[in-house]
Amino acid sequence: MAENVYDAIVIGSGISGGWAAKELTEKGLKTIMLERGRNIEHIKDYESPNKNPWDFPHRGGRTQKMIEDYPVLKRDYPLNETNLNYWVNEKESPYVEIKRFDWYRGYHVGGRSLMWGRQSYRWSDLDFEANLKDGIAVDWPIRYKDIDPWYSYAEKFAGISGNRDGLAVLPDGEFMPPMEMNVVEKDVAARIKQHFGGKRHFIIGRTANITVPHNGRVNCQYQNKCWLGCNFGAYFSTQSATLPAAAKTGNLTVRPWSIVTKIIYDKDTKKAKGVEVLDAQNNQTYEYFAKIIFVNASALNSAWILMNSATDVWEGGLGSSSGELGHNVMDHHLGVGASGRVEGYEDKYYFGRRANGLYIPRFQNVDGDKRDYLRGFGYQGAASRQGWSRNVAEMSIGAELKEELCEPGSWTIGFGGFGEILPYHENKITLDKEKKDKWGLPVLAFDVEIKENEIKMRKDMAEEAKAMLEAVGVKDVFTYDREYGFGQGIHEMGTARMGRDPKTSVLNANNQVWDAPNVFVTDGACMTSAACVNPSLTYMALTARAADFAVKELKKGNI
Repeated sequence: MAENVYDAIVIGSGISGGWAAKELTEKGLKTIMLERGRNIEHIKDYESPNKNPWDFPHRGGRTQKMIEDYPVLKRDYPLNETNLNYWVNEKESPYVEIKRFDWYRGYHVGGRSLMWGRQSYRWSDLDFEANLKDGIAVDWPIRYKDIDPWYSYAEKFAGISGNRDGLAVLPDGEFMPPMEMNVVEKDVAARIKQHFGGKRHFIIGRTANITVPHNGRVNCQYQNKCWLGCNFGAYFSTQSATLPAAAKTGNLTVRPWSIVTKIIYDKDTKKAKGVEVLDAQNNQTYEYFAKIIFVNASALNSAWILMNSATDVWEGGLGSSSGELGHNVMDHHLGVGASGRVEGYEDKYYFGRRANGLYIPRFQNVDGDKRDYLRGFGYQGAASRQGWSRNVAEMSIGAELKEELCEPGSWTIGFGGFGEILPYHENKITLDKEKKDKWGLPVLAFDVEIKENEIKMRKDMAEEAKAMLEAVGVKDVFTYDREYGFGQGIHEMGTARMGRDPKTSVLNANNQVWDAPNVFVTDGACMTSAACVNPSLTYMALTARAADFAVKELKKGNI
């Protein structure tokens, strides 16, 4: 085999890219995984998980220099010195905001699988049927039954801990033992179930943190430092799970510092034959060839690659014949909810720092409930005791203050909403060919916003959270609605959606690009709607499903 010829190419090494590499190599395909950023080796290259706050020069906070250098990252929690090296250098990789978009990127092997929130939920038929039912955008080309076995497959390998709750709106999966609720959460959960007649539920989060040893990985140690990289491999990431599995086959080549600038399209065969790569270190251009290409560069960068490919055939790029490439950008809107104080548990505490919260599944516009907006939201929340950093207004300084802060503070509980954003055609990204990045490549321009449906939903998210907390006896409840910047959910979706018709979608039911059947897109770009639950488990399942299909079709000689 020539040095630059493989059976398969995987572009990107995050959650879906890692899964693509695992599945293709395990099925016998010689595969190269191309990552635009640096390599990060499991454990060896995790710099911060064993550090305490006082081990950092600024106690883990942010400096004025960081705020100056990271004008986007500073808009939310990611900007701090504990894992700054995981986030993209914004000066090297800029983008254009026609309207505000908060784009939080990780360009390195593993991508954002090292920093993700790990909440892992199945979609239900309610979600896959929503567009058709509401007459919004286009219909999903698949249903829950099509992906159900692949959810199970992904869960068994990734390791998802959770409880089987028997809820139609949030299907059960193949779970490891759940993490435990604390005493206040158990009480509040029981009160919510009783008060709402079993129609609302406060359940332990379903998270990709293993609770028993699994595939050589050590179970969660309750440090809650997941975003720094886990030396135990206790949460699912490319480094802890899919990359070792792929490497074990002997069929994987990983090439970091490889910016895929375009997919090479063959006009005669109407298929892709390879990719063009710009080496991020030496600025040299290379070509790699393969029979199958999986595009997993993240929803927005995957669209960028397609837009920059085969422009001599389609002005808008490979997959643009429908007019939908780059459109229908989605995220989950958040930053709205309620919190309050819980009385009566001053003699209770909890063990460790649980790397998980609780979840209230969607209850709007289901089972006869009707709102003045479409779709709905779920809440993520938890109860905890305030720590030493709380403000004790009645204390001043000295011995009294120190003694007070040695004791845990009041119990508090809060619910924060994650709401669905509809797939609006006018929410789009385009190539801005005037502005260039460090490597002279055109950058993305963002023209996206939430609309009336989401604004109505946000009001409901705050009001319902407050009403629920007050209904179960929580005191001093207050609501909040922080400014939401599109993209803050870090759940970008929809730029190369799946569909039933090549005239209205970029991909078919098997994640193939209609215009090039040997090109598969299985990251967030493929999503036809957003639901209101975290999407990463769906990416895993869709990737495994598409890889299985691709290899079978390859063996049949169909692609």
